[in-house]
Amino acid sequence: QVQLVESGGGLVQFGGSLRLSCAASGNIFSLYTMGWYRQAPGKQRELVASISSGGSTNYADSVKGRFTVSRDNAKNTLYLQMNSLKPEDTAVYYCNAVRNLSSIAIENYWGQGTQVTVSS
Repeated sequence: QVQLVESGGGLVQFGGSLRLSCAASGNIFSLYTMGWYRQAPGKQRELVASISSGGSTNYADSVKGRFTVSRDNAKNTLYLQMNSLKPEDTAVYYCNAVRNLSSIAIENYWGQGTQVTVSS
């Protein structure tokens, strides 16, 4: 089992910055691919950024060059540095942990989410 707790959301003006954190507890954090997802009202949840256990990163096209995902395995914490924020970044941001157990089974955990609101 993995427990995920996000923090760092809030209200920010257009062009501002926020840093989200996701504190993990439970199983060995370093084994998991970690990701940030977001869901805006009336829209599906979408991947924002992910980072593998080996440190490889992946970003949605809409945030490339503005957001940076990182992890500190010693602190069991995932981060998302968000710069040049736009109103369309407004959403609930969720932390995710996933790892393959076998060719047909995965472990998948979600945090409770943190609200990010960008005013124009």
